[in-house]
Amino acid sequence: MQIFVDADACPVVQIVEEIARKHKIPVILLCDTNHVLSSDYCAVKIIGAGADAVDFALISLLDKDAGDIVVTQDYGVAAMALGKGAYPIHQSGKWYTNENIDQMLMERHLAKKARRAKNKNHLKGMKKRTEKDDLRFAQSFEKLISKVSKTAIVL
Repeated sequence: MQIFVDADACPVVQIVEEIARKHKIPVILLCDTNHVLSSDYCAVKIIGAGADAVDFALISLLDKDAGDIVVTQDYGVAAMALGKGAYPIHQSGKWYTNENIDQMLMERHLAKKARRAKNKNHLKGMKKRTEKDDLRFAQSFEKLISKVSKTAIVL
C-alpha cells in the first residue's frame, strides 16, 4: 500500500503526511511545475505543466490491486483510481466508491452545463477551511487506512 496525493493546492497534505508517518506508509505527492512542495517524509514528484498532466501521472503510478490510497478532489481522478482498484478519498473526508462515483460525475457535468448556459465560467471560491474540516478528514483518512489494511491482510 502507498498513498498518492494529487497535491496541487491540496489543503490536507500535512495531515496525510502526519498520519502516513505514524502508520509507516509511503506517500508520493504529485504536483505540477507551478507548485513548490517539499517534505522530509513524502516523495515529491513534479510533473510538467499541462492540462491533467498530474492526474494522468498519478493514475499511471497506481499498482492494480495493491490497495493504494489516492487523495484528490478531482472526481475524474477518483473514477480512474477506482478502476485501478485504489481507494480514493476527497479532502473533505468523503470516500469515493463504485456506488457513488457515477452520481458525483453526473452532478459535476450538470453543474458545468448550467454554468455554460449562464455564461459563467467561475464560481465563488471555496469557503474557508476550518479545524473541524481538518479533523473530519483526519478521522475519515484513519478509518480508510484501517479498512484498506484489513482488506490487504485478508487477500
